[in-house]
Amino acid sequence: MSGGEQVPTGAPPARRSYLMGLLGQGIGPSLSPELHEREAARQGLRYTYKLVELSDAQLDPGRLRELLANAVTLGFDGLNATHPVKQAMATLVDDLAPEAAGIGAINTIVVDGGSTHGHNTDITGFALAMREGLADVRRDRVVLVGAGGAGTAVAHALAGLGVGELSVVETDLARAQRLASSLEGVRDRTAVTVATADRLPELLAGAAGLVNATPMGMVAHPGSPVPPELLRPELWVADIVYRPLHTELVRAARALGCQVLTGAAMAVNQAAHAFELVTGRPADRAAMAADFDLLVADEVGATGSRTAADPGRAPVAEAQNARAQRRE
Repeated sequence: MSGGEQVPTGAPPARRSYLMGLLGQGIGPSLSPELHEREAARQGLRYTYKLVELSDAQLDPGRLRELLANAVTLGFDGLNATHPVKQAMATLVDDLAPEAAGIGAINTIVVDGGSTHGHNTDITGFALAMREGLADVRRDRVVLVGAGGAGTAVAHALAGLGVGELSVVETDLARAQRLASSLEGVRDRTAVTVATADRLPELLAGAAGLVNATPMGMVAHPGSPVPPELLRPELWVADIVYRPLHTELVRAARALGCQVLTGAAMAVNQAAHAFELVTGRPADRAAMAADFDLLVADEVGATGSRTAADPGRAPVAEAQNARAQRRE
């Protein structure tokens, strides 16, 4: 969303102070607080972003409902939701934006006048990341690992980008089937099949691309969702995990010479969209991308982190600036 476009509003733009939070597990390394607070400071706003780490006991729907009610009472203007509560929170808000209703998962909640409104900025976030980072790759056959809230959002983004055949790999086939059903009547041009991980060898052998939409690779969930021996140089690989930026999957794919998309651009795009929904103000996405590059510079060992993370590709900030220039 560029600065010239109309921004969906949550709270009125005249407000100068905001309270935001993130619900999920393993969220300690999240850059959301920094990305939101730095953008707010540029706009002269007072903006506090709190992390709310959930225990296993708090994942119970009743506890989540109570937590949401308490957030409203305490004056939160918005919440982000991440693994593993994106789908659960979608059932608890007062209403859902069309894109969120279509997939049954949310990552952003806007609180307005005591009512809660669910949105999903993962769809637009991933779609923009693909257009910026993997614009010219083949999309005829793609394997998507993970059918949770993030996976469902990514599936809708991929279908919108024109993927012909989408194979959804998930340990819970019922959940994968719900993802497939959510695309019916919405993205009918994409043929969707569901499978368990034992079929990865055959699926990846004929695939153009692979997307990891599981938490595998996060600090709290180390490892890779795909054995490295199943990768090959012609396969493009996207990972939505961005903490760490260099997941095991990303490192293995890069070592083989695959075209790689890290979770950086999606993280920036979805954060910017969430900021816009909560504040009603357009976000400076190029500046937020530059913030991201600086915040992860230590992790990748160099300033201009995205250059180090994705050899041959521009940093997030450069990609955002190039996209803005194309629109002028």
